[in-house]
Amino acid sequence: FWSGHKKKQCISDITEKNGITITSSDHPFENGKLYLVMSICLTVENTGATPVYFTCYSPLYWLKAFTFVDEQKVTRVTPLLLNPGDTYNIQVGIHCKHVGCFPTTLTFEFNADPQPSSASFHIVRYIEAHCLTTLGRELAPVSPYKPRSMLVCTEESHFEITQIDLNSATTLLFTFDTSYTTLHFPFWHIRVLLESPWSWENYSEKFCVLLYLEELQLKVDICRYNIPNDRQDLTVMTVDPHNKKLLVMEVLGVSENRPSVLRGDELVVCPENERNVKYRGYVHSVHLDSVTLGFGAKLLNIFIEGMKFSVEFIMNRLTLRVQHRAVELAVTSNLRHVLFPAETSSSCQNSNLPKLTLFNRLLEKNPEQYHAIQHIVAGSSRPAPYLLFGPPGTGKTVTLVEAIKQIEKTQTNCHILACAPSNSAADLLCKRIVETHVDKHKVYRMYASCLDPRVVPEELKACSNLVGDTFSYPDKETLMSYKIIVSTMMTAGRLVTGGIPFGHFTHVFLDEAGHAVEPECLIPLAGLLDPESGQVVLAGDHKQLGPIVRSPFALQYGMGVSFLERLMCDFSLYQKQNGVFNNRYVTKLLRNYRSHPAILKIPNELFYDGELQVCADEMLRNSFCGWEHLPEENFPVIFHGVTGIDQREASSPSFFNVAEVEVLMDYVKKLMQTNGKKGMGTISPRDIGIIAPYRKQVQKIRKGLEKVGSVEEFQGQERRVIMVSTVRSSTDYLQMDQKFHLGFVKNEKRFNVAVTRAKALLIVVGNPRVLKSDSTWARYVVT
Repeated sequence: FWSGHKKKQCISDITEKNGITITSSDHPFENGKLYLVMSICLTVENTGATPVYFTCYSPLYWLKAFTFVDEQKVTRVTPLLLNPGDTYNIQVGIHCKHVGCFPTTLTFEFNADPQPSSASFHIVRYIEAHCLTTLGRELAPVSPYKPRSMLVCTEESHFEITQIDLNSATTLLFTFDTSYTTLHFPFWHIRVLLESPWSWENYSEKFCVLLYLEELQLKVDICRYNIPNDRQDLTVMTVDPHNKKLLVMEVLGVSENRPSVLRGDELVVCPENERNVKYRGYVHSVHLDSVTLGFGAKLLNIFIEGMKFSVEFIMNRLTLRVQHRAVELAVTSNLRHVLFPAETSSSCQNSNLPKLTLFNRLLEKNPEQYHAIQHIVAGSSRPAPYLLFGPPGTGKTVTLVEAIKQIEKTQTNCHILACAPSNSAADLLCKRIVETHVDKHKVYRMYASCLDPRVVPEELKACSNLVGDTFSYPDKETLMSYKIIVSTMMTAGRLVTGGIPFGHFTHVFLDEAGHAVEPECLIPLAGLLDPESGQVVLAGDHKQLGPIVRSPFALQYGMGVSFLERLMCDFSLYQKQNGVFNNRYVTKLLRNYRSHPAILKIPNELFYDGELQVCADEMLRNSFCGWEHLPEENFPVIFHGVTGIDQREASSPSFFNVAEVEVLMDYVKKLMQTNGKKGMGTISPRDIGIIAPYRKQVQKIRKGLEKVGSVEEFQGQERRVIMVSTVRSSTDYLQMDQKFHLGFVKNEKRFNVAVTRAKALLIVVGNPRVLKSDSTWARYVVT
């Protein structure tokens, strides 16, 4: 039984009154609050000069965990007279069967006269018990949380962003320097521009403003983490044990993009007491709570262990500059009918679609997948993009890969560019393309130089630009010789920079398109694809995770809406007519090959109009229907309510919840104990996935589990058993979560990703009172 924390309470409620005190000799109250350990004796004492009647005491709400015993059983019917100097004891005990935090509020009533009509006064005490196992004690904070004081950014960019008034009629100019062009807008024009509906005429200007607003916010965010030389909490760097030419610097929160630091980014450090000497370093690799840095010989020659440094983070503008260029090229490349598609006549009606013999014959049994591949190969939507709307577990990527293979097989002059927002998604695409039926020498996986070479999959090294332990980039003639190039959307910008001619790529496939901002989706298109002869295919699910945008202004005016979502929501071509989609432009995959019906039910109703069909392997999806720990047989979904505590430790801003970790580990033990017994199938740790929204929670759980990841890492992945730790036990931090795009609460897309990864068993652990504050979770939570 351990201590916890609770919200600040009104100080007037806990103040001693009229000479009456309420204390505990075993454990003192702290600001009217007591952390209970097994049992405690509360002492009510009259330290005043006049008698007082103790008329009653009561918890404001009853918890089975608490017991209250007093010898004379004080009530309003049987009040107790406390003369000056008298004391009276109340025994409080706790009896827990489950881990968690158990708070209660005790109110004590006193009266100068035993008559009910006389005036009474009250004193309140707050009691909180926290039940932990041995594991919980081991996972408790290593030290009290002490946040680093954040520097208030005084850069010009901060001044500009805080002074923006979109309602102002001022004629002052707002200058946008994108490194490609400089635009001068009066403030009133910005307001009109941002509030105007999207159109081809305002497309470039509007995204220029949104990208610049996002850049201003990123500058503000990252400079808050600077550590100036006059601060007490200077950073201590150490030598990397694996490479003596590199230094390691602790950056707590870097794994949650607070601050956002990537391989190749710059940092400037200054040794303590040397204000005029600065050394520029480059990020070599990013770890959970630290970064490895490379510096020149000048710093390395004077470096000794324990040296302290001030730190200045430098925002990398490259990704934003590439997006600015893509937006401008979209206009000069005349992508109007790609970005604002309209229905056109086409000879590719259903009766004229090509008859295909698929490499993956299973897809022929799925009419949605087969017809989608036919339309993509025929280019029936051209010049409008073809959309593959793939809800969870419906085989979206498999369909995309089959379409790529069919085009490579049937169209001799094709050149295909396949992209995704993340390297993991691009790797998955490339792996499936080279598995069978495609000559590996025709496929090229192009990585960015900022990627850690150690994460490149072994099976892709031979067809990638990894040479030794560095990435190289061939000349454009070599690149143009490949039939299929796979990269992230951002890295595709190198093809433009490298001079790949306009119209070279006949097909551009964008997987997980709902997870990228629209200017990022433009990078593989603008300057590379002929909009009239080329075919664009977007695959994704706009009901799952969307783009991450930092600026509240950019979010307010539409930058958080992906290209995929904008097309699905704003254009009739991609919307249901008479209850069905037009397969010439969009296909919604309907057959879920992943999950048990109980797991799929709520997200299907909430997000997919109840259209998803359960097609998962019956034996696999039912493999936990008879598990003895299910609350309801044949219903392999568990919601385990637990009231834990949102905790942080040391200087890390990331949250964890020990009580939830204990519950999760208990379920893991139960799964391992029933492994292969009582008719249950065998299960290994690799069959279990745990999803947590905070890196510190991942860190606390990681021991003993083979696979633990954040929500982003699990999008597009699946496990036989999925456990979800929601972490939040207090509503205090929900607003912060929304700002930093953390957590599950108030984010229905994160909720959708988290609860749709499981095949046979889903276990959700969380605080029902917090989760029910969200309308989406309210459908799911059982208290």
